[in-house]
Amino acid sequence: MLRLRDIGKSRPGYRLQVPRLDLRPGQRLALVGASGSGKSTLLDLLALVLSPDPGGVLEFTRDGHTRDIAALWRHGRQDQLASLRSQLMGYVLQTGGLLGFLDVRGNIGLSRALLGLPEDASVQRLAERLEIADQLDKLPAALSVGQRQRVSIARALAHGPALVLADEPTASLDPLNAERVMHLLVEQAQEQGACILIATHDETLARRVGLHLLRLVVERDARGAVVATLQEAG
Repeated sequence: MLRLRDIGKSRPGYRLQVPRLDLRPGQRLALVGASGSGKSTLLDLLALVLSPDPGGVLEFTRDGHTRDIAALWRHGRQDQLASLRSQLMGYVLQTGGLLGFLDVRGNIGLSRALLGLPEDASVQRLAERLEIADQLDKLPAALSVGQRQRVSIARALAHGPALVLADEPTASLDPLNAERVMHLLVEQAQEQGACILIATHDETLARRVGLHLLRLVVERDARGAVVATLQEAG
C-alpha cells in the first residue's frame, strides 16, 4: 500500500532515515523510540503533511493504481496530496484535536462531510463500538479525556481510510483507560481492514494489544548531529 525506500527528512542538527518500510492493509504496527527521536516526524511523512528530502522512493498503491508521492512533492502538487490525505488517511492526535463548537456527532462525521460522503450509519456504529453513543449530542468540553480520545478515534475511522496513524493517543490517560482506548483503536481499525501505525512510548502496552514494533534508533554522526534510523524491533 505505502512503500518507502531510502526516504529521509533533515533539519538542523537532525536527520530521520527510513531505509525500507512497507505498509500493507491489515497491519498492526507500533512506532517506538526515545523522546525527540522523530516519531511525530515519521508520522507526518506518512500522513503526507511533511515533504521528504529529495531522493528515495515514496509510493502509494491502492486497487492496482500507484501514485508517486515523492514526485507530487517535487512538483508542488498540493492539491493532489491534500486529496490523497483526506481520502486515504485517518489521523488520531495526542490531544484529540476536536472542534469545540461541534458536538460529538459533528466531530465524528466531519471527515465524511468534508469528502461529501452521504450520511449513513457509520457515525452511530462507531460511537456504539467505542462506547460513546450516549455522548453524541454533547460538546467536547463536557467529555472526559478518555471520551475525547474515543471521539478522535471515531473521527479518524469514519470515512474508511486505508491507513490510520495515531500519535501517542494514550499519553494523557491513566493506565486502565490507556489500555482500553488502545484496544478499541486497534480493534476498530482491524475491523475495517486498515493498516494502523501507532507512535507510543509504552512498548509493553503495544505488545499487549498485538502490535508489531518498529523502532527509531538514535545515534550521533561525526559532526554531532542526531541521526534516527527506522528499524524493525520484532
